[in-house]
Amino acid sequence: MENAELVSSVVVDLERLRARKPLVHCLTNQVVKGFTANALLALGAAPAMVEHPEEAAQFAGMADALLVNVGTLDSMQMVAIDAAIPAARAAGRPWVLDPVAVGPLEVRTRFARGLLAAAPTMVRGNASEVLSLAGEAGAGRGVESGDEARAAARAAERLITRGVGAVLVSGREDLVLGPSGRALVANGHAMMTLVTGVGCAMGAIAAAFCAVSADPFRAAVATAVVLGIAGERAAETARGPGAFQIALLDALYSIDGAAVAERVRLA
Repeated sequence: MENAELVSSVVVDLERLRARKPLVHCLTNQVVKGFTANALLALGAAPAMVEHPEEAAQFAGMADALLVNVGTLDSMQMVAIDAAIPAARAAGRPWVLDPVAVGPLEVRTRFARGLLAAAPTMVRGNASEVLSLAGEAGAGRGVESGDEARAAARAAERLITRGVGAVLVSGREDLVLGPSGRALVANGHAMMTLVTGVGCAMGAIAAAFCAVSADPFRAAVATAVVLGIAGERAAETARGPGAFQIALLDALYSIDGAAVAERVRLA
């Protein structure tokens, strides 16, 4: 896709998201649930955190998209995830894998790699997580990445050859790869790294965009652009991380096609 076409697709998908209000089933980590829910609501989607293993499978087929985030993985959540993914796929629903802290920790690394067999619609992670998910050695420390987004390009390409619909590698610049294209999104602000849950909210927003776009690559670009621009706008008024968190929700609420067209930076 050419950049102008991509920008147009972001605007269209943002309008679709606001019109359809997709219901996103979030099997996510305990630290970020509230912020994730508020970010989805601010953008125009609807969150749900249905976690009981028996209910998770039932609900996954009812929701418009599924997010699987392994940030605070435990045994019960693993059972719920293993039940929800096949149900979502059987219902034709997209699902996003967020491999939080994969690499340094063995249980989640083994579990997340196993989930690749279910062909995630999108993988969203930092460079170290994407490298580790693909079987390489990343320089991550917990949820922190020690690698730049571009360093994970080949690993992302390998994930796509294994059936992943698109890969969104977040960082100072966000790298997006998919069968239909490749893009580098330069929007964002350093203060986004000072608030717990911004990256995890990105995974949820990605699931929401996957619900309204048939092209995972397009959905990934929309996610990076919209959240990045919202981060920039929030940083213009926030004096610190506390104010920034609230300002980011406000910016997600107010972002529109005009802001996207004016501020998007694609390479």
